[in-house]
Amino acid sequence: MATRSSTAPSKTRKPESYKEIQSILVSQPKPERSPYFDLEQKWKLKIDWRPFIQVEGVTEKEFRRNRIRPDEFSAIIFTSKNAIEHFFRLCEEMRVKMSAETKYYCITEAIANYLQKFILYRKRKVFVGTRAIDDLHNYFMRHKEKENFLLPCSNLGAKDVVAYLKKNKINFKDVMMYKTVASDLSDLSDVTYDVLVFFSPLGITSLFENFPEFKQNDTRIAVFGNSTKLAVEKAGLKVNICAPSPESPSMSMALENYLQKSNKAL
Repeated sequence: MATRSSTAPSKTRKPESYKEIQSILVSQPKPERSPYFDLEQKWKLKIDWRPFIQVEGVTEKEFRRNRIRPDEFSAIIFTSKNAIEHFFRLCEEMRVKMSAETKYYCITEAIANYLQKFILYRKRKVFVGTRAIDDLHNYFMRHKEKENFLLPCSNLGAKDVVAYLKKNKINFKDVMMYKTVASDLSDLSDVTYDVLVFFSPLGITSLFENFPEFKQNDTRIAVFGNSTKLAVEKAGLKVNICAPSPESPSMSMALENYLQKSNKAL
């Protein structure tokens, strides 16, 4: 990916950290609605969207190497919509039909609602948390002696969930059903952006997998979350815009605050 040289001309010479911004690349898929669209119009910017990471399903052949079948388990723990999609995809490819008595443990209501696309939803078979595995503690304790649990996960694992299950001596098996990998960004090799926006450490990994010789130069880097910030710094890059913070609880607000300094004379 091309970067702006420190000698690039600008309309008005400004302090190094607040040079004018004309273009932003957000490392996510483009949404239907977003406050970024308002920023684009207000500041007359070019904002592009491009996911730096993507999810790929484990093949049936790869999954069979685990020597397990989904229907050997009486309860399934879902931590994401991706886990649901790839669980039922593999069931279909393996011609596995889950029992109507199978129990499903969903970390959030959004995940539980998504599950309705794949099963006949019955509340006594679906247990729902609010945001974390601990929210399901009472349900686990009620059923742990008679259930064996399957935890579909990605190549990144589910460390918090696994730690909880082990701590509470719950009989479970975690198995990889999908992978999070770097997207192919080779078409951006000659493209320049003033700001790159990242929301996870994996985005930084993808950046360097695609562009091993990447140099920041005048490119501003915006990050959401401490783990993303640490990944940027570990890579030897400088964080210019950071969210969340008391002043900027969202990334769009953080960009707005920065633009008020970098583009105020426009």
